[in-house]
Amino acid sequence: MHAWPASDVPALPGQGRDLRIHDTATGGRVTLTPGPVARIYVCGITPYDATHMGHAATYNAFDLVQRVWLDTKRQVHYVQNVTDVDDPLLERAQRDDVDWVALAERETALFREDMTALRMLPPKHYIGAVEAIPGIVPLVERLLAAGAAYELEGDVYFSVESDPHFGQVSNLDAAAMRLLSAERGGDPERPGKKNPLDPMLWMAAREGEPSWDGGSLGRGRPGWHIECVAIALDHLGMGFDVQGGGSDLAFPHHEMGASHAQVLTGEYPMAKAYVHAGMVGLDGEKMSKSRGNLVFVSRLRADGVDPAAIRLALLAHHYRSDWEWTDQVLRDAVERLDRWRAAVSRPDGPPADALVEEIRDALADDLDAPAALAAVDRWAAVQHSTGGQDIGAPGVVTRAVDALLGVAL
Repeated sequence: MHAWPASDVPALPGQGRDLRIHDTATGGRVTLTPGPVARIYVCGITPYDATHMGHAATYNAFDLVQRVWLDTKRQVHYVQNVTDVDDPLLERAQRDDVDWVALAERETALFREDMTALRMLPPKHYIGAVEAIPGIVPLVERLLAAGAAYELEGDVYFSVESDPHFGQVSNLDAAAMRLLSAERGGDPERPGKKNPLDPMLWMAAREGEPSWDGGSLGRGRPGWHIECVAIALDHLGMGFDVQGGGSDLAFPHHEMGASHAQVLTGEYPMAKAYVHAGMVGLDGEKMSKSRGNLVFVSRLRADGVDPAAIRLALLAHHYRSDWEWTDQVLRDAVERLDRWRAAVSRPDGPPADALVEEIRDALADDLDAPAALAAVDRWAAVQHSTGGQDIGAPGVVTRAVDALLGVAL
């Protein structure tokens, strides 16, 4: 599967700071000091509907992570998956009477268009669940052989008790885990499981549903968590720098994935930091496909909204905060974009070197994009009130906003 094209990232004078970021597993901030190549895995979409603002906010957060690393003169090895076979996709295809493969391909293509328009840096490896199946099957077979998995009526489950570190990503108690498991794709009430929290690794073929050759597992398809584990281990290995996604993935997805990988490899931890973006709401509820309360990036673009304004609307909220999408949020972003573009269109302006350092400091401090935006606002206000001093300043600001915030002025 191919990703989307990369936009150029301007080189800036000097060098950025190491990123200090909130780690869900420890509950506090950690300073990330990757080697020459920083490694990040971000969980991708299940392509049964278009990219909504919740998706966009999540991918914007991890785009900022990449930009901070690039500014420290590191390379970035970014991997993202596409869950291109799963129950919600199959259910939507059946509801709309369309082929599930065609639906997945159509929505993945639209996602690529949205990411391109928003200037999100693409992953080096963009892998679909279906194409990962040949690598998933041997991992499930290894877990069975190690006694860390078991069969139940043809399906294969992972035993969470096989990982002594289980629970150390989300730090939730058993009752909370069981509740979230039921809400987020698990089946804690299924009779015969050794532990209600045990997640499925391989689903035996069901009549009328797609299935693949699973070798000794029989025909079927992979569970949700093992998909990301197989892709991450194949392309990044253990101990990569950041596992990222929305806050609703901390449990069960990232918790289960970490346990799968740790049992498979005997190494701990799977990732050095587990970083989670907040939820975007609409009309008082989390924006989600199941609720249908969605604001689509593609719809905004079709209505003529500048993608740079959409990106500024996202950047105006700290990545870990839960926030509400409103018409006023978008109006504020459009006005800010207009002010910034007017400021950099002038032939000279207030010196901008200090501004670049302010943006760097803000982003290195747990991706504080609102503080970075406020710094640019102050420069633009001085530019408007006092006029120019430095003939190169508008160009410096334009390049810095592009490189560090991903906004094209």
